[in-house]
Amino acid sequence: MKLLKNLLKSPMFVIGTTLFFGTLIIALIGPFFHNISMARAGAQYAAPGGEFILGLDHLGRNYISLLLAGLRSSLYVGFLAGIIATTIGTLIGIYGGFKGGLIDDLLNMMTNLFVVIPQFVVLILISSSIREGRSLTLIGVIIGMTGWTWSARAVRAQASALKSKDHISLAKLNGDGVLRVILVHILPYIFSYVFMVFIIQVASGILSESAISMIGLGPMDTTSLGTILNDARNNGALGHSIWWAFMPATVVITVIVFALYLINTSMEGVFNPRLRK
Repeated sequence: MKLLKNLLKSPMFVIGTTLFFGTLIIALIGPFFHNISMARAGAQYAAPGGEFILGLDHLGRNYISLLLAGLRSSLYVGFLAGIIATTIGTLIGIYGGFKGGLIDDLLNMMTNLFVVIPQFVVLILISSSIREGRSLTLIGVIIGMTGWTWSARAVRAQASALKSKDHISLAKLNGDGVLRVILVHILPYIFSYVFMVFIIQVASGILSESAISMIGLGPMDTTSLGTILNDARNNGALGHSIWWAFMPATVVITVIVFALYLINTSMEGVFNPRLRK
C-alpha cells in the first residue's frame, strides 16, 4: 500500500495508467456500443463527418469498426508476446544468475548470441516464410520467442546480486533446493522488476506487430492496427494525404506505447533505490 501511494503521487504513473486503462476499456466495452462490422458502408475513402465520424477506408468500411478490431488485436498480440518473452527471459536470467559458474556462462553466451541477431530481421524472415496460416496468435508467439534476450540479461543481473544475500545462504543451509530458492526467496524480491520488464515487453510487442504488419507480413486472418497502416500504404492514402486512413491508428499506437513507458518510468522511480527521492 505504501508503494501504491508513492506511485499515485507520480504524475507520470497517473497519466500512464489513465491512458492505458482507457484504451483497455475502449477495447473491452467498445463493441457493446458500436457494432464491429467489416461490411461496405459507403464510398471509398469517404471523409470523416456525419454518420461516419472517422470516415471510411479504401473498401468503404467504417474506420471506427476497424480501429476497435485493430485495437483488440494489437493488445492481444502485445500481452501474448509480453507474457512469453518475460517468462522465457525471467527463467533463463534468474536461473543463470543464481547458479553462476559454467551454467551461467553458457546461458549468458546463448543470450548474447541472440542479442547480436536483430529481432526485426528474424521477425521478417520467419513471417515471410509462413505464407499460409499466419494468425494473430502465431505472430504474438514469434515476437515473444524472439524478444526475450534483454529481459534475460536484466533479470540475470538482479538474481546475481541477490544470491549472496543472507536469506539465500540461510535457505541453502536449510536444504532448500534450487527451484524452491528461486521461487520463494529470489523471485518475490525481484517481482516488481519483472513486472516492469513485462510492461516494456508488451509495448515492444505492440510496436513489433505494427511494424511487420505495416510491411505486409502481419496476420492474415484479422485486422490489427498494423494492417490498417499497411492498407493505407498500399492503397494510395499516404500519397494523396488521406489522413483519416492512417492517422487514427498511428495515434492509438502512440498513446498505448507512450502510456506503458510512462508507467514503467514511474515504477522504476519508486522501486529503484538509486532513483527514489
